[in-house]
Amino acid sequence: MSQIKFGTSGWRGVIAEDFTFERARVVCQAIADYLHDEGVAEGGVVIGYDTRFLGRRFAEEAARVLTGSGIRVFLCDRDTPTPVIAHEILRRRAAGAINFTASHNPGEYNGLKFSTAWGGPALPETTRDIEQRANSMLGEMTYRELTFGQARQQGLLKDIDPGESYRDKLRDLIDFRAIHSAGMRVAVNPLYGTGRGYLDRLLLEAGVAVATVNGQPDPCFGGFPPEPAEENIQDFIQLVRDDEGITLGLATDGDADRFGILDADGSYIQPNYVLALLADYLLSVREEKGALARSVATSHFLDAVAACHGQELLETPVGFKYIGEYIRDDRILIGGEESAGLSIRGHVPDKDGILACLLVAEMVARTGKSLKQLLDALYRKVGTFHTRRINLQLTSGLEAAYADKVAATPDSIAGRRITDVVTVDGTKFLLENGCWVLFRKSGTEPVVRVYAEASTEDELNEILQAAKGFILEN
Repeated sequence: MSQIKFGTSGWRGVIAEDFTFERARVVCQAIADYLHDEGVAEGGVVIGYDTRFLGRRFAEEAARVLTGSGIRVFLCDRDTPTPVIAHEILRRRAAGAINFTASHNPGEYNGLKFSTAWGGPALPETTRDIEQRANSMLGEMTYRELTFGQARQQGLLKDIDPGESYRDKLRDLIDFRAIHSAGMRVAVNPLYGTGRGYLDRLLLEAGVAVATVNGQPDPCFGGFPPEPAEENIQDFIQLVRDDEGITLGLATDGDADRFGILDADGSYIQPNYVLALLADYLLSVREEKGALARSVATSHFLDAVAACHGQELLETPVGFKYIGEYIRDDRILIGGEESAGLSIRGHVPDKDGILACLLVAEMVARTGKSLKQLLDALYRKVGTFHTRRINLQLTSGLEAAYADKVAATPDSIAGRRITDVVTVDGTKFLLENGCWVLFRKSGTEPVVRVYAEASTEDELNEILQAAKGFILEN
């Protein structure tokens, strides 16, 4: 069986194949040992889960292992959004959290995400430590457990409902009065995941007319990956398109840390554009100040917004944990990534799809404009940006030659001179006229992810075609 390996946001695997009770117990024991060795175990650990198959059972097994190591556990009483768990870590000043979720992955997957005391996903140095501990214990049955009765008797296990304190936080961050006054009608789609009872409830409390679809738990997520990408939410797009009274369509993914946004006509608004729109809204309408942050794979649309407002732009490796550090340290106003994750100053240092959806609702309410109108206005102010990602499958020969190929910087791509090379995560060629292309090789499969951006669709297609040839041609 494969070794346990943490990716950009935790350890994930196919249920009953890679992701089993036995392996999950071992990882939890590794986390318990890590917390004890770091001297922080006394703060206790929040344990949560999403709507996936056996999620509650995995959480209960984690609670047994941690309490068996003498660590207090705060066990969520229902499937819980990832940002709610992050908020609960900070509220309780806990040592961290274990969250059983595979986020946007298909229903046959589950995962374990470990967040540390600062509320964000564990950084690579921490997950490498946990990986080594766990892999050294595989097959040895070295974990310790208590029964629930023993854990409660010893005062080590407490059931919690973290929802209301999180909702109170959003009531402070979002202008619900403006949303109420706008008289909007909003469609909400939690994609059968943890977001139900959060986004819909807060909007209903604000007096908004809400139409909710896919609002019941389903471990199969209706047969689609629980990611609010355009191809996965065609039923939602059709609903908004057919109902002329709907102002916005707001969706969250399986654990509610990602967002999907539809305009009134059912048009899907790319996450890159949502991030730029919200940054401009915070800086211009709310009149807030602060640096902006994005991952290396995210559109430079955000750079243009930052420059327009005289603010700093910070670039990070892929993985929200790096943006989360900036949120934690109060260094940025807003940070996000192209894969539909964002957070803002004063909030949790982890992705929050619920927050993102509510900010969009507030933006539309306060400006009185549709998302397309806002996007056109922002284009006129800072220029146009078109971004896309493709995946390239590598043969064994191409995979062996890949590192040397990207290390040997060509003079140009698609006839456009390379002006700089960024290697913060992968290899990113900055091209003249503001275009760019990024090559990032998967750590788990022979695939290269190619991201590119240009000012027009035609130019973007040329760059992607040239990038494909650069990698696949001998």
